[in-house]
Order: sequence, then structure tokens, then C-alpha cells
Amino acid sequence: MLNNYITKEEINQLPIGQFEGEVVVIDKLDQVSTAVQEIGSHELIGFDTETKPSFQKGKLNQVSLAQFAVPGKAFLFRVKKIGLTDEMVALFTNPHIKKIGLAIRDDIKDLQKLKPFEPEGFVELSDVTRELGIVNAGARGLAGLLLNIRISKAQQTSNWENAVLTRKQIKYAATDAWVCLEIYRKLMLKGYVR
Repeated sequence: MLNNYITKEEINQLPIGQFEGEVVVIDKLDQVSTAVQEIGSHELIGFDTETKPSFQKGKLNQVSLAQFAVPGKAFLFRVKKIGLTDEMVALFTNPHIKKIGLAIRDDIKDLQKLKPFEPEGFVELSDVTRELGIVNAGARGLAGLLLNIRISKAQQTSNWENAVLTRKQIKYAATDAWVCLEIYRKLMLKGYVR
């Protein structure tokens, strides 16, 4: 039986969990092909993006970072520096690779502003969990409910356009993509998804 709800208080009692594997930051064009090839060798990947927050009404920033997680490894593409390459677009349009994320419709729309593409193979985790009767739809709630960990959101509104990402930003970004993959894998293990 799947628990379908966790309170903020219960989440706050859980141990902090974060991605502990290898993180590769891609900020040069000559790094893209190898990274995309490795990511593309997996059928399931965690996915997220980060954008520098705008505190001015009507001003929106472009995607700064696109994150992918595979078992034991996370890839952080500095999209603001290298652009959205054809290899990355090929990943976004590949129907055979499940790209699992939360609130991905906005991520996809923001990426399409950089280069038009037809998204294929994306899985919105909140749709999947809602169908299973789970009330919590956000990363913190789902991580607490299904992985028994509390993830930090402290870096969420940091400057993702910094010349160099901080260690905390790198850890946060990798964790955001990794947690989506781990939640989905947990649901697979329990037989709720294929």
C-alpha cells in the first residue's frame, strides 16, 4: 500500500538527502557530444532546468542550466553559456528515452524559446503520482513520501548565471534531476509504473 500524503512537519523530521554521485558540468561545446552520448545510453533519466530568478515584473530570464541524472552520475549543461545544441535537442525529441521531471511543461516551453523542437518521451512525475492517489506533488513532498529523505530547496533562487557555479548550486541542481529519477525508480520497484 502506497502512502498518499506527508505533512511539512513529517518532512522536516526526515534526514537530508542529496545526490552523492559524480557531477559533470558542461560549459564548453566540445564536452556536449560525449555527455549526450552517455546520457542517451540510458532508457530512464531524471531531468530539470534552472533559470536565474527575476525580481522585476515582466522580466523573464532564459534557461541557465539543463540537468540530467542517470544512475550514479549527473550532467549539468550551462545552456546560457553553450546554447541549446542539436545533440541536446535530439535527446529531447527521442521517444525511446524517458525524461522524468516535475513541472516539466514550463521547462520544455522555456527550452523551446531557445530552439524549437517537438518534445518526446517526457514524463511528468506529478501526473503519475496524482494518478496513484498521492496528494503531495512537489519534489520535497514526493522525496519525503517515497524516498524518506528531505531535500533542500535553499539554492532555488540563486543566480544560475554566475560565471562559476558554487558547490552548493552544483549539488542542488544535480539533486533536483536525481530525485526525479529515484522517485520514478522507486515506483517501478513497487510495480506502480513500467
